[in-house]
Amino acid sequence: MKAVRVHEYDTQPTLDDAEDPKLTSPLDVVVRVEGAGVCRTDLHIVEGQWEDKSGVVLPYTIGHENAGEIVEIGSAVTNVAVGDKVILHPLATCGLCLACRAGDDVHCADSRFPGIDADGGMADYLLTSARSVVPLADNLAPADVAALADAGLTAYHAARKAAALVRPGDTVAIIGAGGLGHIGIQAMRALSAGRLVVIDASPEALALAKDLGADETILATDDPAGELLELTAGNGAEAVLDFVGEGTALDFGTQLLRRAGSYYVIGYGGTLSIPTIDIISTEINFVGNLVGTYLDLHELMALAAAGAVTLHTVKYGLSHFASALDDLHHGRVRGRAVLVPDAAV
Repeated sequence: MKAVRVHEYDTQPTLDDAEDPKLTSPLDVVVRVEGAGVCRTDLHIVEGQWEDKSGVVLPYTIGHENAGEIVEIGSAVTNVAVGDKVILHPLATCGLCLACRAGDDVHCADSRFPGIDADGGMADYLLTSARSVVPLADNLAPADVAALADAGLTAYHAARKAAALVRPGDTVAIIGAGGLGHIGIQAMRALSAGRLVVIDASPEALALAKDLGADETILATDDPAGELLELTAGNGAEAVLDFVGEGTALDFGTQLLRRAGSYYVIGYGGTLSIPTIDIISTEINFVGNLVGTYLDLHELMALAAAGAVTLHTVKYGLSHFASALDDLHHGRVRGRAVLVPDAAV
């Protein structure tokens, strides 16, 4: 099969001939990949930012947002069959540890993360487990939802946490309406009756945010903190969802919070710095978000099937992966880039 593999950090991956994955466990599943999302984390992996965290041995195949058709199953698999269209939860989990038993499988004590610490899905085929596959409704095509497997899942995971605390009339500030943020806007709209205020540096992104359900928009190059305080009678937002996590977003992000508000960190790359006295004196909360649970992905697919969450995608043939990575790096992708089989473009 063909696979996009990293041979050396800070060097362009290559499209290689690689061995087809083989079943190694009765609960294994092999999927023909029909959509593989291209994520900023892939750029960070290529740059070497994940080298120490993943401990992966090079070369290996990247791609952690995957969907496709099941082509082979292990002898103990009963929840899906060959021919089923599925989206893959990013983790292949054990099901036996305390985290898995509690439904918090994203913190599984014995998991694989294809595309991060094991071979991923920017390839013709991918090996995963029966616990990781979520069957798709008939009206959902794998290539159209693949990026929801991580970007969408992470956005939904954060929105679900925030929505549990947001009451009608509360204000939710969303920083970033790009590949992650445009999904988060829809998820918050579906889960919450709060007022959604979206902040972005791009007028085009803000126009999209309005179409997706934002109540108010603020241009980040103006005075976002001042404008939001004006909208909230000086109080600030009950919840801030930061889908950027770097650059100027961190300069004004915490200024958006009201007392006892919660700041959900989703995007990453920068350093959040705030005096501890400010945290204590206002009782604000900072919440990290790492992908999401299997249940989160199941619920997100239900929203997608109902049309409540749609994904704006740009599709590239697998052999054009370098163009996808380059376009993402230079900010030329609106929504999410997705690799598909060359014949599907």
